[in-house]
Amino acid sequence: MKDEFAFIQSITPAYTFRKELIHGIGDDAALYHIESEWDEIACTDTMVEGIHFKKSTLSPFQTGRKALAVNISDIAAMGGIPMFYLVSISVPQTGWSSKQLKEIYKGIKEIGDLYEMDMIGGDTVSTRGDLHIAITVIGKVEKGRKLLRSNAKAGDIVFLTGPVGGSAAGLSSLLKGKGSDGAYVQFHQDPHPRVKQGRILAKSGYRISLNDVSDGIASESHEIAEASDVSIVLNQDAIPAPEGFEAYSSFQRLEWMLNGGEDYELIGTVAEVDWPKVVELFQEHQESIYKIGHVEDKGTSVWMSYKDQKFKLDKKGYNHFSSKE
Repeated sequence: MKDEFAFIQSITPAYTFRKELIHGIGDDAALYHIESEWDEIACTDTMVEGIHFKKSTLSPFQTGRKALAVNISDIAAMGGIPMFYLVSISVPQTGWSSKQLKEIYKGIKEIGDLYEMDMIGGDTVSTRGDLHIAITVIGKVEKGRKLLRSNAKAGDIVFLTGPVGGSAAGLSSLLKGKGSDGAYVQFHQDPHPRVKQGRILAKSGYRISLNDVSDGIASESHEIAEASDVSIVLNQDAIPAPEGFEAYSSFQRLEWMLNGGEDYELIGTVAEVDWPKVVELFQEHQESIYKIGHVEDKGTSVWMSYKDQKFKLDKKGYNHFSSKE
């Protein structure tokens, strides 16, 4: 990238969506306001070339789109509305052209526009390493309506908003060189944050714990269990899988469903008495929701129930600091 300032000018938005925005790109910082009846939400996620993506598995456009999508999913998991985002990108001195970088920003803008979000800043630097994309998203949720992992209680129903395992299956196809013809590739390359579903849950007013499925439902269930000081029991036969998943071995299916991650569905809990009303709300909005387990008060473990037996599930998922030795 020869001219940083020309590049920044080329990606500066020509219009804005949010009425909360006072002043966006053009000064040292952006200005916005949040109404008094709302709480502000902020989250950050980073994608690193060679760890979170490869050029062989994601196009530059898909890389940008996914980089923002994973942050929007965190807002969805709080029941919030995404509003603004800031993009910081560390560009290798070789290997990435200005055209490819612009494609990354096009992908970011495509999904940002879909949710009527405004880009309000960021940073662009050179690096001797691989490409890094760090995105911060700012959102809002009504006061008293935030959906926390710590809200689960014994007796709750555990639910999931959609099938899991498809992204891991798609990545497997890509790594085997099957390209866009591989089964489930779209699950990996084109994730869809469940903002609508998160909003349905937040607006319901019920006591709900919630997490997004970024690292797999086993890992996300552990996070809810630990935050709420409860145990979670998942029913293996109740966990929804993508259509056609029976083509894989039962072991492979279960591994992808439990630990594959990057499905970005929502997993959570709600009181058993409120479950029928939640189902009704989702039906009214023509959205799916599945009962996949229940909450118990013994310890902070996660269990799998299958054919009248229970098996303890490890907290797997992706750990950036785990030993590779």
